[in-house]
Amino acid sequence: MSIGRSGQSAGRGIEVRHLRAFLAVADESNVTRAAARLRLTQPAVSRTLAALEQHLGVRLVDRSTHHLALTPEGVVFRDKAAAAVAAFDEALDSGGLRHWPLRLGHAWSAFGPYTTPLLRRWQELYPRTPLELLRIDDRTAGLTRGEVDAALLRGPVEAPGLVTEVLFEEDRVAAVAADGPLADRTALRLTDLAGETVVLNTVSGTTTVDLWPPSARPAATLTVANTDDWLTAIAAGRGVGVSAASTAGMHPHPGVAYRPLADAPSVPVLLARRDVPGHPALPDLVALAREVVGRDGGG
Repeated sequence: MSIGRSGQSAGRGIEVRHLRAFLAVADESNVTRAAARLRLTQPAVSRTLAALEQHLGVRLVDRSTHHLALTPEGVVFRDKAAAAVAAFDEALDSGGLRHWPLRLGHAWSAFGPYTTPLLRRWQELYPRTPLELLRIDDRTAGLTRGEVDAALLRGPVEAPGLVTEVLFEEDRVAAVAADGPLADRTALRLTDLAGETVVLNTVSGTTTVDLWPPSARPAATLTVANTDDWLTAIAAGRGVGVSAASTAGMHPHPGVAYRPLADAPSVPVLLARRDVPGHPALPDLVALAREVVGRDGGG
């Protein structure tokens, strides 16, 4: 079926394939990869995208850089296109789920101790809908950019257009050099770290200097962009860090010692999704995440 501007059938109008091509390009940021994903040739995808842009009268993709990026109009249209394709697929298969992957993003530490139970239980219940766990170094783990269908996030999230639910709370820990004097302590307090350089992941982390009381804030900070660089800096003795407790189990490092941080507030762990129609399996993911936390948390 072809849809013209007025919504009536038109022989040279827009079809669902145009939307799928645009969404593939938006997800892959690359026409070649999008073509491979759609099992089409690169020129066919380029022509389809160009036809969609011509029909809408706006440029959806910025082609001026090596890695394609969505224009502001493309970002807005992506959610509308995803909703339209989801509605189309649901109409054709109202009794089942789409069998392509459900993408679950995280910036670090995933679902903490519940990560493995969640993945195993999902595989048991929904073997035809793969659950892909993707680490993306971004405050919303790629959710606001449309790179994932849902995300596991920590700390307050102020991005507009998201629906969030707190699933559990985590204590905080201090991360210090394993061969440093602070590693000899069984537990630490925020004031114990105030005299050190504090390593802050400003891209996806939740720790800021506001965690400390105004009278005892760190004298110096070192900013990094991801968890790997955060661990490397701490192991090298360039500073100390603060993170959620699950980081100790999900990101062990021979040069880093984790110690309980007795006086720091806990960190909420959220399951977030965009406030638009999305993957039909999202309600099942929300229900299973609640079940896993409730069952494991209650012993």
